[in-house]
Amino acid sequence: MSAAELFQRALAAAPEGRLHFAAHSHHAWPDAAVEAHIAYAEQAIAQLDGKWGPIFGELWPRLQSRIASRLGLPDPSTLAFSPNTHDFLIRIVSCFEDARTLRVLTTDAEFHSARRQLERWQESGRVELEVIPAEPHASFPERFQAAAANGGHDLVVFSHVFFDSGYVVPDLQAIVDAVPDDDTWVLIDGYHAFNAIPVDLGSIAMRAFYLAGAYKYAMAGEGCCFLHAPPGFGPRPSVTGWFAGYADLESSGGDREVRFETDGTRFLGSTFDPVAMARLDASLGVLDATGWTPQRIHAHVVALQSRFLAGLPTQGAPLSADLLIPGPEVPERGHFLTFQVEDAPGFHDRLAEAGVMTDHRKGRLRLGFAVYHDEAAVDALLVRCRDLGLLG
Repeated sequence: MSAAELFQRALAAAPEGRLHFAAHSHHAWPDAAVEAHIAYAEQAIAQLDGKWGPIFGELWPRLQSRIASRLGLPDPSTLAFSPNTHDFLIRIVSCFEDARTLRVLTTDAEFHSARRQLERWQESGRVELEVIPAEPHASFPERFQAAAANGGHDLVVFSHVFFDSGYVVPDLQAIVDAVPDDDTWVLIDGYHAFNAIPVDLGSIAMRAFYLAGAYKYAMAGEGCCFLHAPPGFGPRPSVTGWFAGYADLESSGGDREVRFETDGTRFLGSTFDPVAMARLDASLGVLDATGWTPQRIHAHVVALQSRFLAGLPTQGAPLSADLLIPGPEVPERGHFLTFQVEDAPGFHDRLAEAGVMTDHRKGRLRLGFAVYHDEAAVDALLVRCRDLGLLG
């Protein structure tokens, strides 16, 4: 089955002539996710309070297993869910309960939610940041590993795929292994990696946190993010919600220490809308059933990206292959192409007027490719770019 067949609702709903090349920002939902959304509403109406039994007894463990399988995690119970990844960052840092300033090693290519929070904590004195430039990308692994190897950090935070370029950190284990102190925690943001590129966390599952969510390449919309929490790290977050103690609700409390489970549920917060979990479960389920593994998805997208790049002028045009970030010196990239153009907002607006959806970050134009695209869609994109004069 072609992937496009899984997205008939989304494709049929698109205005005539629209080309959606912002799948890295907002991915269309497959039909299965739409149907799951509707089915959950019907379940909630019919079962009322009784809906929580199937959610925790069936949906929750099934979704954990689907995600663990796609990440190579040995134990699905290390996964926790939350509406957004920012919640997890807050809870992880809350595990450091003393008043000292935390030393955090990170990059200058982290997504806004992490970057903003870390910078605000630095303003307040909660953290001291050591920021390693992402560029030049070709030397990033060696530079970041060297910084990590210096030791003395409480937390090491970096992205698996950089949101502002699509650069893929090539060897997660090498960075994790470079950290010399066992009490230094490693947090990897995998949002632009999960269900886009092949990921196997098996070798670092006992050492590193990994977080991602459904909004982008997992194709299920907002409201369902997840965290892999390695055993033994952060046994008692000081920021905690009642879902983290769901199994302990009948206790009287107040006469003993607040209890936490040892699995991923120790990082849960409070009430959330499970419909996002239902969508994610359905999306991953239909991909499993039709053989669309991350490896197959990635191969499909890489072929489309290569076709687009082959259709660009080599250099000298407003949009040309030599403007690609990172350049040919870095062989791997995520599921969007990033171009350092003269006027990224202007390019975005001109493309939007021509019916092409893209986005821009830090003065760079980003074009996202998806499983529901085919060669004809890429060729149509090249025609629109040519008609706009972007190809010279």
